Amino acid sequence: MPIVTGVANTWNLPNYHGELFTASAEETPLLSMTGGLTGGLRTDNFQFVTAQLYAHPDAAQPTISETASVTAPSPTAISREQEFNVVQIHQERVQMTYAKRSNSGRLSGINTANKSANPADDFNWQLQQKLIKIARDVEYSFIRGTYQMSTNASVANTTRGMLEVTKLANGTNINNATPAALTMTMLNNLYRVMADSGATFTNMVLFASATKVQQITALYNALNGFALPSTRTVGGIAIKEIVFDFGNLGIVWNRFMPNDAVLLVDVNYVAPVFQEVPGKGVLFTEPLAKTGATDDEQLYGQIGLDHGPAFMHGSITGLL
Repeated sequence: MPIVTGVANTWNLPNYHGELFTASAEETPLLSMTGGLTGGLRTDNFQFVTAQLYAHPDAAQPTISETASVTAPSPTAISREQEFNVVQIHQERVQMTYAKRSNSGRLSGINTANKSANPADDFNWQLQQKLIKIARDVEYSFIRGTYQMSTNASVANTTRGMLEVTKLANGTNINNATPAALTMTMLNNLYRVMADSGATFTNMVLFASATKVQQITALYNALNGFALPSTRTVGGIAIKEIVFDFGNLGIVWNRFMPNDAVLLVDVNYVAPVFQEVPGKGVLFTEPLAKTGATDDEQLYGQIGLDHGPAFMHGSITGLL
């Protein structure tokens, strides 16, 4: 189904009757778990800090003699560094002619007696779909976004997504040099490396595509005795939670995940960040200047991802 570009009118956006369905993904699990488009944090700077990191020196047994203790040791201090991200602009527009809005009783397609156009108010329905589009774009960006900081008005800010976060110096990314099928060994290795890197596994969620969710279920189904049924009237298994050496994690199907990766996120450390436009809010609609017989509105928001310290999260990439 093509997208109408430009002003919507009676002829390029006809009315139909019938129940509305879409095969496009409208669920945004990561965004929903971390506050949605109505929660999260606020910033008054498009660049914001996600964590301030420091490290202790390696633990060691001191060998200070009584004689040596008479003189104080050389002074030392722990340095710190920041991790940061940016908000990005989300902007959508709907413009529709008065004539189109007036012709709500004109139906195309199968035109059955006593049927009405669905939606009844196409302009407001289009605005609702733009809000869903923004949520979809936010979810995609929060998972697969690539970081870019604006250096002038013609360069866009783009927020860093979680897959890129795991590839930061303090994150955990296990990348297969040669594409390989997901295994229990890979998952256990990810948990171990994350633990060694400092992850606390507070509220862990593993996000995966439909294929990878099925592969995880198949891994456990292959374990000897795992799939013995408690009843003879129900078949099949579905892995929703994994207990591992360092904690528990939930399995969430996310349709925005690439098929060659799995992503492990501690959602306690993740939140959307909104930059407010003074007097307007953080995500709003407003009418644009009228130049003729159309209704014309835009949706606008500035949204980024606070991912917390990178070492809390992990991923496996390069999967078949």
